[in-house]
Amino acid sequence: MGLFSSLFGGGKKKKVSKETVETRGVHMPDLNLPVDEKFTIHFKKNGGKFLYCDSFEEVSEAMKNIVEENHWEETPFFVMDPRLEEKFSKENITFTHKTNASEVFFTTCEHLIAQNGSILVCSNQLKEKKLSELPENVIVFATTSQLVESIGEGLKAIKKKYRQGIPANITTIKHFQATNENADDFLTYGSSSKHLYLLLLEDL
Repeated sequence: MGLFSSLFGGGKKKKVSKETVETRGVHMPDLNLPVDEKFTIHFKKNGGKFLYCDSFEEVSEAMKNIVEENHWEETPFFVMDPRLEEKFSKENITFTHKTNASEVFFTTCEHLIAQNGSILVCSNQLKEKKLSELPENVIVFATTSQLVESIGEGLKAIKKKYRQGIPANITTIKHFQATNENADDFLTYGSSSKHLYLLLLEDL
């Protein structure tokens, strides 16, 4: 993985200056970067908080820090995926299945989109709910194998994975405020901005 290996002990990588990334126009071609590095740049530029973890022990420590940072010790996490409850059952977290009983939504995702730093989700994560109906704070647990280049690639992967029936309610979560660039993105039209943490576990 490009950025992750360069940050955490890998070989030398060509550095891209902050100015180069931030001064490129929205319609200019993407920099020729590895998919993981491109996702990280866009995701952080969108305002998301990114925590890369080499092991589940590091995921556990990162979750603990998130809870302490936001004083969520007494806040139950709204969750719709029973697998998350099982995986994090030993953490000092309580869960609820009622949206209005929490200010934090804890979820998985389908894919991480490098093209624009967004999180691709569907009814497997959201059921029938709209993003605007979910808590303002979102914690996403994902793995590096879920990184894809574009929304189109993510949709193709969903279609291939769920051949017996493509899930409904497919959308993307983004943290940044709406811009002209996003106005033409049908997957994010009308979605609300979220305060988002990404717990990314290395699995490649």
